Amino acid sequence: MSAAAAGLHLDVTAIKRDFPIFEREVNGKRLVYLDSASSSQKPQSVLDAMDEHYRDHYANIHRGVYTIAEESTASYEEARRKVARLINAADPSEVVFTKNITEAINLVAYSWGRANLSEGDVVVLTEMEHHANIVPWQILAAERGIELRWIPLTDDFRLDLSHLEELLDGARLLGVTAASNVLGSVNDIPLLTTTAHAAGARVLVDAAQAVPHSSVDVQAWDADFVGFTGHKMLGPSGIGGLWARRETLDAMPPFLGGGEMIRDVRKDGFTTNDVPLKFEAGTMPIVEATGLGAAVDYLEGLGMDAVHAHERRITAYALQSLRERFGERLTIYGPTDLTARGSTISFLFDGIHAHDISQVLDQDAVCVRAGHHCAKPLMRVLGVPATTRASFYVYNDEADVDALVEALVKAEKFFAL
Repeated sequence: MSAAAAGLHLDVTAIKRDFPIFEREVNGKRLVYLDSASSSQKPQSVLDAMDEHYRDHYANIHRGVYTIAEESTASYEEARRKVARLINAADPSEVVFTKNITEAINLVAYSWGRANLSEGDVVVLTEMEHHANIVPWQILAAERGIELRWIPLTDDFRLDLSHLEELLDGARLLGVTAASNVLGSVNDIPLLTTTAHAAGARVLVDAAQAVPHSSVDVQAWDADFVGFTGHKMLGPSGIGGLWARRETLDAMPPFLGGGEMIRDVRKDGFTTNDVPLKFEAGTMPIVEATGLGAAVDYLEGLGMDAVHAHERRITAYALQSLRERFGERLTIYGPTDLTARGSTISFLFDGIHAHDISQVLDQDAVCVRAGHHCAKPLMRVLGVPATTRASFYVYNDEADVDALVEALVKAEKFFAL
C-alpha cells in the first residue's frame, strides 16, 4: 500500500488489517501493542515472503548451482540491495548482514577495535546508550586498557555537548545512538560526526531506533559505522546489519571464522572472501533476510516521511493526553520538544513501580515495557531503577493512546486502594 495519495497521513485502520496479530484478543479485549521500541509486529507480506522462501526455494546460498539454490541466493542478495537503498548506501556490498545490531556493534569492537585500539586510546560514549553500545567497549577496555569517556545529559534529556571537543580530544572512536530507546531523544548525527572527525575519531552510530522510523541517509550522516536491526522495522528477528564504507570493511580483519567468509584455506593459513561475505561466516539467516527485504518493501510503500510524520502526531497526542490526565503525578522522561524526540515515551507514577503498572495494563490488553530497557547506566543517571515505556509505530493511532490512558487511570485507582 502507498501513502502517496494521502499525503503524509497513514491509514492506520488499513495498516492494522495487514498485521494478523491484531485480529486476536487478550483477556477478551483488542490488542493494543505499544512495545515496538523493543520489537515490532510483522505484516502478512513479511510472513508470506518467508513462507514462500521456505516452501518454494529454500537452499543454502552462494554455494549450489542448481535452480533453487540460485533462487535462494538471489532472494538473499536482493534483500541486501533493498536495505542499501533504504539507508542510501553507495553500494550493496557496504551492507553486512548480522543477526542483530548487538552483533553488528560487537563486529566493530572485535574487528576494527582490536586492530586499531591499544592501551591509552580513548572511546567516547554517551550516557543514553543501550548496553549493546556499552558492554563491547567495556570488554575491550578491560582487555586492552583503553579509556572510556562519557557525554552527559542535560536537564531536558539531550546530550550535553558543551564540552564535546574536550571529550573528543585524543579519542579514536565516538559511539552514539541516533535515538534513545528510553528517552526518545534524537541526536544530531551530522553535527556529532563532523566534530568527531575533526578530532580524528571514527563514529559508530546505533541506528536501531532510527532506521524503522525516519529516512536515514548514511552518506549524509557521514559516520563510519551504522548498525540496525530487522525485528524493530517490521522484519523478523535474527537479521540485522552493519553499514560501513567498502574501504573500511576491506581494511578490517574478519570477525568470525569458518565457511563462506574465506576464499581459500590451507594448512598454513587462509585468505578471506570479498566484503561483505568476509564478515558473513557460516550459514546465514537466509529466510530472515528475505523477510527483511519484504519489510523494507512495506515501509517504502508507506513512505518513510509519512511514517515519521504519523509517529510525531501520535506522540504529540500521547504526551498531551498523559499530561492533561495525570499532571505532576506522572513523570515523563524525555525532551518536550517534538522535533528532538521520537515515538518512545518512558514514564513513572509517583509511588508505583514500573513493573506493577505494566502487569495491570496487561489486563486491558495494553502491552507496554517495564524495566531498565538495557540501559542501566542511564537509569542510574535518572535516579530510578526502571521506567514504564510506551512506544508507537505505524499501526498505532489515537484510539491506542486513549486505551493506554484509560488503562493507566484504572491502574492508578487500583494502587490507590
